Order: sequence, then structure tokens, then C-alpha cells
Amino acid sequence: MGISPYLKVIGRGRDGARALTREQAADLLGQVLDGFCTDLEIGAFCIAMRVKGETPQEMAGFLDAVAARMKHVPASDRPVVVLPSYNGARKLPVLTPLLGMMLARKGLPVLIHGTPTEDARVTSLEALSVIGTTPQRPDSVIESGRLHYVDTRELLPGLKQLLDVRRTIGLRNSAHSLVKLMNPVAGAALVVGSYTHPEYFESMAATFELMGSNAMLLRGTEGEPVADPRRTPRMDVYINGQVRLVDEGRSGPLASLPSLPRLIDPISTATYMRGVLEGLVPIPEPIVVQADHIVRACKAIEAAGDPSLLGPLTA
Repeated sequence: MGISPYLKVIGRGRDGARALTREQAADLLGQVLDGFCTDLEIGAFCIAMRVKGETPQEMAGFLDAVAARMKHVPASDRPVVVLPSYNGARKLPVLTPLLGMMLARKGLPVLIHGTPTEDARVTSLEALSVIGTTPQRPDSVIESGRLHYVDTRELLPGLKQLLDVRRTIGLRNSAHSLVKLMNPVAGAALVVGSYTHPEYFESMAATFELMGSNAMLLRGTEGEPVADPRRTPRMDVYINGQVRLVDEGRSGPLASLPSLPRLIDPISTATYMRGVLEGLVPIPEPIVVQADHIVRACKAIEAAGDPSLLGPLTA
């Protein structure tokens, strides 16, 4: 029937718009992803949702539409740690690859998925390319102890196209939120979601609960799913949608700040990451803490959701 009936519901401004059901949201985004909509309709959808904001039910419907169309990465022997990397570095080095490589060294399979969304930022792929890591196909099994990078276009071309709408209208849209929530793995996985503002914490938390997700949620570094190396954020873990606060975080910066590279270009970032992994540079404490919580969360998933394996609450 097209998406115009949905636009009439969501496009009446912040006060007049109504929420879609989960099924309606899935149908709407499905038509967008399948290429059934004009550029004008897609722009109207993006602006309408930007003004109205997504409800957890709508976001769940969007995730349903993506899951029904996406190429899923095969299941691995252990839960795959999923690191969505879409924001890149603006002021601090992009250390999502460092977190991924640390987790791989601990024996976990790690998937970083992403695509550039802003030309001015340094991406995880650019830093990984300096180290010698190249993008993998989504049909490749990630062995335990290995890290794969998969481009969003390979997972779902329509999703990549929706993300690229930002380059035209200059604003984020619903796709930029759902890529931080989606699980591209056809099996056990832990999605590491990050937020930048408190309101996103509330909406992402509600969506993880509604979807029954296995996930970690924290305030990341400039939108990336890695703890700020200068301060330890609050960290929540969701096992089958049930939340547990595993770290309350610390207020203010660390007593001793880590030595970070002065430049954030790919070569400087890769050189820093090599130094950390070779033991020449201290690992930032917040990232060590985050990695330890992720390892425990994966063990809890392997033990059929045993929350005792998440460890004691850190004060």
C-alpha cells in the first residue's frame, strides 16, 4: 500500500504524531529497504522520525525488518562479540579495533561492522587497514580468537543506502540508531551498544529488554562502543533481555590519565594500538574493565544465562 499512510501518522510533528505498532514499523522500514519508496518518501520518513523520535516498539519493528533481510554472519563456537562502528574518531583516537583485538586475544570471536557516515572522521576500518586487517564476507565463520570486519553494504545494501541519506539531508535518521542495536549473527552473540546522550540510554535499554537481547550498554567514546580511555562509564549487561548493572562507573576523570596519541589519523592510531598489544604502552583502565565485563557476559550466555557469572557489582 506504500508508506504514505504511515507518514500521515508519524509526520504530524512532535505533539501531533502518533506511534506505529511494531508490525507497522516493520512494514514501513521493509518497504524502504526493499527499494519500493521514492527519494521524497524516504526523506519524509527520515525527517518525521527525527522530529517524533522512535518508541521501543517502533525500533523493535525496524530491527525485525532488518533481521528478515540481512545476510547473517554464521554462528561461531562461542558467542560473537558484536561491535557496531559507525561514528569514528573526531577528537579522540578510534579505539574500537583495540577493544576488538583485546577480546580476540581472550579467545572470543569478534565482529566489527560499520560504514563511514561522516567524511571528516577516522573510521575503524582505516585504522584496521594499517594493521593489515581487510573486510571479510558476511558468510565467513569467525573462529574463536579472531576478529572480522564486515561492511554494512555486505550485510544489507538497503541499510547502507538509508545511512547515506545523512550525507544529503545532514541529519541522522533511524538507521543510525538501529545499527547500534542489531545482531548480525545467526547464533549466540553479545551486542555492545553505545549512546551519547541520556535519552538514548533510556530508549536503547528499553529496546534491548523488548527484544530479549544479549547486550552491553554504555556511554561510549564519541558514539563508538568502546569506553572512554579517560574515565570509566556505567555499564549494563542484558542477558536474554534481563538487565544487570555490572559497573556503576566513576565520576570524573581517572586519577592517572592514559598516554594517548596526540594525532588521531589511522597511522597514529594503529601505531598506538600495536604498542598497547605488544605491552609497550599501558592499556587504558576503562577499556580493560569493559573487556573483562564482556568476557564474563559471554560466559553467562554460554551458561544459559547464569547471571552469577557476570561477577559482582563494581562500586
